[in-house]
Amino acid sequence: MKTILVPTEKSDLMTSTLETALLFARQVGGYIEGFALRAAISDFVAADLIVADAWAVAETRDAELAKEARTLFENFMSAHGVPLATTTKDRPSYGWTEADAARDAFVGSYGRVFDIIVFGRPGSYPAGASMAAVEAALFESGRPILIAPPTAPTRLGDNVVIAWNRSTETARCVAVAMPLLYAAKKVTVLTVTGGMVPGPDGDEVARYLERNGIAADSITADPGNKNSGEVFLERAAELGCDLLIKGAYTQSRLRQMIFGGATSHILAKTTVPVFMAH
Repeated sequence: MKTILVPTEKSDLMTSTLETALLFARQVGGYIEGFALRAAISDFVAADLIVADAWAVAETRDAELAKEARTLFENFMSAHGVPLATTTKDRPSYGWTEADAARDAFVGSYGRVFDIIVFGRPGSYPAGASMAAVEAALFESGRPILIAPPTAPTRLGDNVVIAWNRSTETARCVAVAMPLLYAAKKVTVLTVTGGMVPGPDGDEVARYLERNGIAADSITADPGNKNSGEVFLERAAELGCDLLIKGAYTQSRLRQMIFGGATSHILAKTTVPVFMAH
């Protein structure tokens, strides 16, 4: 996983997002590319002059924010001694791409030519990343994402917890995460009683990993009156986890919006990096 895409916007969590992306890049000798994630503007033709003027102001402000995003990204890389991309391998480098239409849909399409896409924990602007952009990456890119917590980690991927719910989505996420699991010092398969769909249990996942040369423990937690997302985060913290692996949206997005779900809770509340795929 050597190519890392970071949609960049002026948000409160952008610094921790870049620090998490750089930590990942340093571990793999990776290339980080940024682009300015532009705010969504409705696609319509303004017939009213007043609306047209407002549109022009919005477009101008949009361009200013894009310029500020690039400055933030490049200043960060310069301050951390990361050079522009060259032919040098096995050390972090960076690049920037200009895209006039770099809105949520662009993340899903452009992300297809990167190994991983890094976001800050989603939240209301300017507190965190755009949820629409995160979901575009999950559902349209075909690639995994890495959610950075509000406080950047000092370690990433040494102590990995797999939030196992027996689902197809989590099985696919584990398969994509195998390079990270091979590099981990400790791997724990965590299941939550009652928070699962039909499928293999945690012990079977641990055996699968061991047959692939990855030592893994399996534990089961009782949720009590908490939802599975809360329990995954609490037990991951107790285990000293520095990377949580979670399949995204086993339940539909609409159902999670109405009733809640583990993915929604983890995206909103995580304090550790989360590796996700759908």
